[in-house]
Amino acid sequence: MAGFLARRLLNYLVLVAVAASLAYMLAASALDPRSNYADRTPKPPPAVVDAQLTALNLNDHTPLLQRYATWAGGVVQGDFGRTVTGSPVNEDLKRRMGVTFRLVMIGLIFGSLLGVLVGAAAAVKQYGWFDRLSTGVSFLVLAMPVVVLANMLILLGTLANERLFGHRLFLVSGEYSDGLDTGFWGTVSDRLRHLILPTISLSLGLAAVFSRYQRNTMLDVLGADFVRTAMAKGLSRSQALIHHALRTALIPVATYFAFTFGALLTGATFTEKIFGWHGLGEQLINSIFTNDVNTVAAIAVIAAIAVLCASLAADLLHAALDPRVRAG
Repeated sequence: MAGFLARRLLNYLVLVAVAASLAYMLAASALDPRSNYADRTPKPPPAVVDAQLTALNLNDHTPLLQRYATWAGGVVQGDFGRTVTGSPVNEDLKRRMGVTFRLVMIGLIFGSLLGVLVGAAAAVKQYGWFDRLSTGVSFLVLAMPVVVLANMLILLGTLANERLFGHRLFLVSGEYSDGLDTGFWGTVSDRLRHLILPTISLSLGLAAVFSRYQRNTMLDVLGADFVRTAMAKGLSRSQALIHHALRTALIPVATYFAFTFGALLTGATFTEKIFGWHGLGEQLINSIFTNDVNTVAAIAVIAAIAVLCASLAADLLHAALDPRVRAG
C-alpha cells in the first residue's frame, strides 16, 4: 500500500511540474504585459517600461527560458513573483484560494454523494419511473451550460424570496453581506444563504455526471456471481447490494473522482463571476485581461496541485474499496 502511494505521488509530482512549466510558457508567450503601458498618458519612455518589466520578470525582450528559470526558482521557494502592478502574487491568492476551495469542496461533496445515490437507486430500479426521471433530468442538466444554469438559479431564487418566503432566504451576490454585525450565528446564517445557490450551481452538473456513471457501473455488477453468492449465504438483497454490489461499483467511480475535480474548478470560474465570489476563477479571468503572466501561472500551479490532491484522495478511496490494491 505504501509503495503504491509512493509511486503514485512521484508520478503526480512530475505531472505537476510539467503542467506548471507548460502553463507558464503558454502564458508568457501569449500575454503581452508591455501593452499595459501603451495607453498611458503621458506615455512612459521605452527605457522606463523595460526597467519596470524587467523588475517584474515580465520583459519580453528577455529570453523566455531565462524568465522561466527565474520564475521556477521563485516557485520552488514558495514565491510566485509579482503582479503587473508590483504587488506580491502570494498575498492576493492566499485569500482567494480559501474562497474557491470552500465553494468547490462543498459542491464536490454534495454533487458526488447525490450522484452516487441517484445512480445506484436508478440501477436497482432499472426502467422504472425513478430511472426514467433521473435520466431525463440528468441529460437536461448536462445539456445546460453553467452560465445558463447559474442565471436560472438566480431568477428562481429571487422569485422564491418574493413569493414563497417573503424575505431574502437566498442571497444571490457575494460571499457575505457588507456591514453585517449580528454575532456568530447571524454571520454563519448569512454565509450559508450566500452559499446555497452557488453550491447548487456546481453540484447539479456533477451529480448528473456521477449518476450516469454510477448507474452504468452498478448495472455491471448487479447480476454478478458474488452478489448471488452473498444472498445465498443469508444476506438480504439490500445488504448484498450495499455491502457488495455498491462497493464494487464505486471503484471505477473513485478513479473518476480526480477528473471531475478538475472540471469543477473550471465550472467554478463562471460560477464565481456570476455570483460575485472573489476567488481564483474570477482572478484568472481578470489576470488574462490585464496580461498578468505571473498570476495566471500561479493559478495554474495551484489548480494542478489541487488535482494532484484529488487524485491522491481517489487512490486512497480506491485502496479502501479494493483489497487487491492494499495487498499490492
